[in-house]
Amino acid sequence: MTTPQSIEPQHTLLTAVARLDELRIRESLAVETLDRGELLELLALSEVVAQKAAYGRQLTVRAARETGASWSQIGAALGTSKQAAWEAHSRWIDAQAAAHGKPGQMGFDAADEAEARAIAGEPDAG
Repeated sequence: MTTPQSIEPQHTLLTAVARLDELRIRESLAVETLDRGELLELLALSEVVAQKAAYGRQLTVRAARETGASWSQIGAALGTSKQAAWEAHSRWIDAQAAAHGKPGQMGFDAADEAEARAIAGEPDAG
């Protein structure tokens, strides 16, 4: 069965986007009808791309904070408020902490989580 979990290890963000684009073009141009397996792969790839992009976005948020960017600046760059940007990043840290020790996932151990929270700070802190 094609699931995001089954195909995620096979792809980087770039290769997932390339395959997604290939299938999407074939589907939209009606060059040929995609079969059920390809349509399910298209759906799963859409999720893989979204997950990988979201992960990369949060790594960049963390890097921006490490260079001194404020939550107002980060929120503006994301097209949202500083509070919403901080909350999304906090949820990401929570998810990384919850993933630690699970099979096939790295996640954050207690020290990594504490460091990530220290870097994130609070949205009122700038």
